[in-house]
Amino acid sequence: QVDRYLYHMRLSDDVLLDVMARFQAEMVKGLGRDTNPTATVKMLPSFVRSLPDGSEKGDFLAVDLGGSQFRAHQVKVFDDGKQSSQLESKFYPTPKEVIQGNGAELFDYIADCLLDFMETKNLKHKKLPLGFTFSFPCKQTKLEEGILLAWTKHFKVRGVQDTDVVSSLRKALQKHKASFDIDVDVLALVNDTVGTMMTCGYDDQRCEVGLIIGTGTNACYMEEMRHIDLVEGDEGRMCINTEWGAFGDDGALDDLRTEFDRELDLGSLNPGKQLFEKMISSLYLGELVRLILLKMTKEGLLFNGKVSTALLTKGKIEMKHVSAMEKYKEGLSNTKEILTELNLFPSEEDCVAVQHVCTIVSFRSANLCAAALAAILTRLRENKKLLRMRTTVGIDGGLYKTHPQYAKRLHKVVRRLVPTCDVRFLLSVSGSGRGAAMVTAVAHRLAAQRQRIDATLAPFLLPLGILREVKHKMRAELEYGLKRETQANATVKMLPTYVCGTPDGTEKGKFLALDLGGTNFRVLLVKIKSGRRRSVQIYNKIFAIPLEIMQGTGEELFDHIVQCIADFLEYMGIKGARLPLGFTFSFPCRQASIDKGTLVGWTKGFKATDCEGEDVVDMLREAIRRRNEFDLDIVAVVNDTVGTMMTCGYEDPNCEIGLIAGTGSNVCYMEDMKNIEIVEGNEGKMCINTEWGAFGDNGCIDNIRTKYDKEVDEGSLNPGKQRYEKMTSGMYLGEIVRQILIDLTKQGLLFRGHISESLRKRGIFETKFLSQIESDRLALLQVRRILQQLGLDSTCDDSIIVKEVCGVVSRRAARLCGAGLAAIVEKKRENRGVERLQITVGVDGTLYKLHPHFSRVLRETVKELAPQCDVTFMLSEDGSGKGAALITAVAKRLHNVGQK
Repeated sequence: QVDRYLYHMRLSDDVLLDVMARFQAEMVKGLGRDTNPTATVKMLPSFVRSLPDGSEKGDFLAVDLGGSQFRAHQVKVFDDGKQSSQLESKFYPTPKEVIQGNGAELFDYIADCLLDFMETKNLKHKKLPLGFTFSFPCKQTKLEEGILLAWTKHFKVRGVQDTDVVSSLRKALQKHKASFDIDVDVLALVNDTVGTMMTCGYDDQRCEVGLIIGTGTNACYMEEMRHIDLVEGDEGRMCINTEWGAFGDDGALDDLRTEFDRELDLGSLNPGKQLFEKMISSLYLGELVRLILLKMTKEGLLFNGKVSTALLTKGKIEMKHVSAMEKYKEGLSNTKEILTELNLFPSEEDCVAVQHVCTIVSFRSANLCAAALAAILTRLRENKKLLRMRTTVGIDGGLYKTHPQYAKRLHKVVRRLVPTCDVRFLLSVSGSGRGAAMVTAVAHRLAAQRQRIDATLAPFLLPLGILREVKHKMRAELEYGLKRETQANATVKMLPTYVCGTPDGTEKGKFLALDLGGTNFRVLLVKIKSGRRRSVQIYNKIFAIPLEIMQGTGEELFDHIVQCIADFLEYMGIKGARLPLGFTFSFPCRQASIDKGTLVGWTKGFKATDCEGEDVVDMLREAIRRRNEFDLDIVAVVNDTVGTMMTCGYEDPNCEIGLIAGTGSNVCYMEDMKNIEIVEGNEGKMCINTEWGAFGDNGCIDNIRTKYDKEVDEGSLNPGKQRYEKMTSGMYLGEIVRQILIDLTKQGLLFRGHISESLRKRGIFETKFLSQIESDRLALLQVRRILQQLGLDSTCDDSIIVKEVCGVVSRRAARLCGAGLAAIVEKKRENRGVERLQITVGVDGTLYKLHPHFSRVLRETVKELAPQCDVTFMLSEDGSGKGAALITAVAKRLHNVGQK
């Protein structure tokens, strides 16, 4: 009979899966900026961004308003490696005149209770941080602020809705400050659900969901910031207080609500509101049972149809009665006793029927709660892109704790609905009090950590004034390098390249190009057509240069190069042709003519012996002679930076600057011959290879070098050399990041203070990882994956810090590079004697091309520091290959013109 009568309260798994899907849709609605205003599930950001990590310590106060009693707590958190804490509490009544009076009286009452507690515990003269557990829906814009949206749970205090409850509490405390000598700093406003998650999170770091099932019901969980439209920023996670009690207020659950649910709602303090909560929480379940028993009795199905006063009295049957009647082990004795106390005089059949009603009502509550919780767990798993997830749910609330069957039913149904989640349910001990203290402790820890991280990264944040200084120093160094008397001692060598023209479009023919400048070596055949069908066709082959050859003898290196050329000529079937060749040699060379280049010094990890001070063209010719298989006409030795400028110059005649921002860093530009004192002649222009990587080798930028730069320099192959390059080029940025990460880990701010073996390895942090980590499209989950590939086991907070470190290092590199380039474009403007300069810079290099922000920051910096120059940046396509062929073609053209 009862089953038939309460058929609609029995929910199958299919119905529960449907409820789960509906709740998931509501969550998405609540998180969206445009859909949130009309969403019933408000998904309120709590501004709790981090879970406890076990390093919290100190004394904290907490006050807790929301249940039948008001509580004050002192929580001591010990940093003893055991993650222990000690809680001392005092309970105060919440009189009806206070919870249904006005706001000023309520907050004065809270302040009085806190003062009493502090006097009892002898805490009056201490300055302590306080966490305020306020278990009502609040809109927060920061951790220590909350605008009350609506009262729930029988609270009806006037003048508080739509105001900030933290500032009301602060005002009340301020009144007491002078007269009673107390100093309390309200650091965090916490919902009891969040408090529960934090308390359990302190004991189990897997805990990322909080659940309350008591007089009220609610859930919170850690959501990815990128999904929370209501809060700025995409980094990390934030705890979302779902306020799921209002689920169904828009009619989404009308098909599941029974006539009893409707009657109960109409008789409540807030009709039409908190409909899900009214189907689940202990505040309403007893009343629901009363309404069902009343109707059954009226229809003659119970108690011989006699309706007693108890059945007619609202609130007469409470949750404690329902729980007691469901203690099956005690048979029907409890049920009989309770019903008799209520003057209902049941028969045994009545007892069985009433017990069954209680079971169906409380089982429906557990079922609905499980369906909504399953939706949250599924969302967490999908956010993490996991097929299977292990997680912990922290739980508090009288219904869960005291009902004999509730917990078991809830666990069972959750596991059935989400078989892909291995869920541990952890009971919170004094969750709301300890939890508020935990949130406060975490906020305290994060604030202290933030200060230390900021202090570590501050030297990388170069203000405009410092960048202007760098620009002026670079300009001075450029001038020293051009003057005859200072050139010998200049750090920026300003090497003449004997490239005296840019392409004019008449170049044509077949050319070979060699490209040596990194760990790979390329041989290219370039076919240039002029006239209307102007085009450049390129065929190339890449050969590796083994480390033992990079760091062996010069003879071995050049023999290896010639072997690669022979393979290529064979491959292309052109071994017999004596083709003009351009040799891109991306190391500092002093040139006496376009086909003579004396190596000044190796960079970029090369160490081949007997090369420095030698002419690399002669070394190449000798290696070709030794092989005695083919002959080549070596026309030009070229730096990759010059090649980059020439490639872009072929497309845009306004291009007179070449920039490389990749493994290395360098610039070249067309300088007026009259300014180049170290070369005879004053007519026309010549391209100058600045070799600016050595800027600062004389100590002129020591004021901006950090201890990390010094460590990277000391551990490099060429200590004391190429200091500017070591701050701006791709080869070193990852290593700077690694040094900072080690320091932050030593300070206990990263990776739980544990320096892993992989973090100790020099060079582990390649610059490509910087580019990947800083990508805007990359969620923190993927950042964690990259760190895991590097053997770094990171938390979500660690990932945020690593991303920040990468950003600071690469931004500084781009800004320093921009300051140097601003000096060059300003010099070009003065050379031309114009008020406003329009010029194009040809750019190549992986850092500029692949890093998500480097190019933008560089362009912005040049604009800031050289406001009278309109600079266009043009990406070079294959400057070192195509560029070398174009230089060879231009040199051939100019040579022919000279001969004529």
